[in-house]
Amino acid sequence: MRTIKSRIAVMIGMLVLVASVALAATPPAEQQRTMDKVRKELVTLPYYGVFDNLEYRVEGGTVTLYGQVLKPITRQDAERRVAKIEGVDHVVNNIEVLPVSGFDDSIRARAYRTIFRTGGLYRYAMGANPSIHIIVKNGNVTLEGEVSNQMDSHLANTAASSVPGVFSITNNLHVGSKS
Repeated sequence: MRTIKSRIAVMIGMLVLVASVALAATPPAEQQRTMDKVRKELVTLPYYGVFDNLEYRVEGGTVTLYGQVLKPITRQDAERRVAKIEGVDHVVNNIEVLPVSGFDDSIRARAYRTIFRTGGLYRYAMGANPSIHIIVKNGNVTLEGEVSNQMDSHLANTAASSVPGVFSITNNLHVGSKS
């Protein structure tokens, strides 16, 4: 009798443990839907452009935003829009607002012209949401985004390196399927 009660207690304990793990884990399909919604909201922000970089991470009901933007309103809009998405319980906003600088603005303009006039890179500037983002902070340039091949990444890096006034280049372009 005692062993039957202990076995039943162990089985109930295991069921409670399995149920709590199952409830805590977000189904992959639901997580993917949330990620797709977050991405859509971010890339359709009205002031989001080639000189901004927004990224995110979804963990359960928490979305962490990070990256760099030129305008504080872009940071605020990103948080506000993501918070309204169904399934998002909490938003952690780690987006950095880049400092106002005429020096950086002139580097942005020159880098834009130089990069997108190099080889076939003009195609990455097309559309409302360009594939290559140019982040300039205190004279340091970071290239973010996706290109279709390693040569395009190298071309963008070389073009950015030729811009007068640039102190350093960080090339975070990754090769993917966009063109």
